[in-house]
Parts: sequence; C-alpha cells; structure tokens
Amino acid sequence: MPLPAPRHLLLALCWLPVAALADGSLSAEREQELETLLYQDCGSCHGMTLRGGLGPALPESRMNAYSRDGLAALILNGVAGTAMPGWAGLLTEEEARWLADHLQNDNPLDE
Repeated sequence: MPLPAPRHLLLALCWLPVAALADGSLSAEREQELETLLYQDCGSCHGMTLRGGLGPALPESRMNAYSRDGLAALILNGVAGTAMPGWAGLLTEEEARWLADHLQNDNPLDE
C-alpha cells in the first residue's frame, strides 16, 4: 500500500497553476480574454476602438507617458473623482500589467 503524500507536497502541487501565472506566463486563452475585456468592457467608456467616448482615448503615445507598473496600478485602482473604476476585484496584478503592456506596445490606435 503506497504511503500518502506529505501535506506540503499536495499544497505545492495545488499552487502550480497559480505559480505559473505569477511568473508572467498567462495562458493564450487568458490573454485573449483580457484583450476582449479591453475592447469591450474598457471600450464601453473609452470607445470600442479606444478612440475615446465617456473616457479619454487610449493611444499608445498617451499610455507610454506612464510606466507599465504605474499604468497597471491605475487599471487596478481606478481614478478618484472620475468614472474610471478600479478593476482590482476582477483582475490580478499580472493581468493588469499584461493590459498595460498591451496598451503601450500592441495598441492599434497609434499604428
């Protein structure tokens, strides 16, 4: 009869998917979900093409005025006194950094 696995080993195995996300390796599926969120949910205020609406336009040049971590913090915490909500309850820090990187480097608005 095999011995049961030590409890710490079981806990470590349970955290493997979380650890994979923590090191910056979001799945391609999650990246697609985040891109959809950007153009649909964020786009509901910033315009479906990020050209502005209730919220300002989000061109690459404007997004690069922030550091990646600063922009991620803005995404997570929102902007007080504006309609920009914080997304911390729905996004992880890694996901917010991915969105910030996308806005700064893969943004079709400045192409």
